[in-house]
Amino acid sequence: MLPANEWWGILAAYGGAVWPAQAVFFLAGLVFTAFVFRSRKPIASVLMKLYLAFSFGWISLVFFFTLGKGLAGSTFFGALFMVIAILFAVDSFRQRMEFRLPEVAWQKNLTLWLTLIVWCYPLLSMDLGRPLKEIIVPGTFPCPTTALALVLLTTSLSRVDKVLYILLLFWAIPFAPFIQIPRYGVYEDTIMFTAGI
Repeated sequence: MLPANEWWGILAAYGGAVWPAQAVFFLAGLVFTAFVFRSRKPIASVLMKLYLAFSFGWISLVFFFTLGKGLAGSTFFGALFMVIAILFAVDSFRQRMEFRLPEVAWQKNLTLWLTLIVWCYPLLSMDLGRPLKEIIVPGTFPCPTTALALVLLTTSLSRVDKVLYILLLFWAIPFAPFIQIPRYGVYEDTIMFTAGI
């Protein structure tokens, strides 16, 4: 495993190299999330799944296969995230899963609360004093994007793609508490771990 300073160096290099894309992914994701939660039209879910497919594809190709090649397991995780991207893309055409807020009040409130927390990943990074290049942003970094996908998948639980769900949980549950947080101090990933639980 890489020492923490080298690991953060790779993340900082990636963050600096893709900075304009981070803003675009973040804003697009916010818009699509709001659209999913405010609309009952199937197009809202389709657009969100396409956004997630594109985000996970970006993370696979740009983060793991290109700029993050020095990270342990980058080839394996690049392939894992590409499979996740493909599964979201396929479901955008099959339309088996449909993202929508639950009807039960406590479930609806919990979903909204978790979604808000996920979108606060960058604020937590800033609060932890991370430089701009190390701010972890949904859409371009694996962990917050996984957290967002898990929250959205819970809104479609009866029809969720189980393979997709298991792959996302594989990333969320063991890596945050056993590697990311204790080894590298990525305290933001408690959000992903919470979404996984």
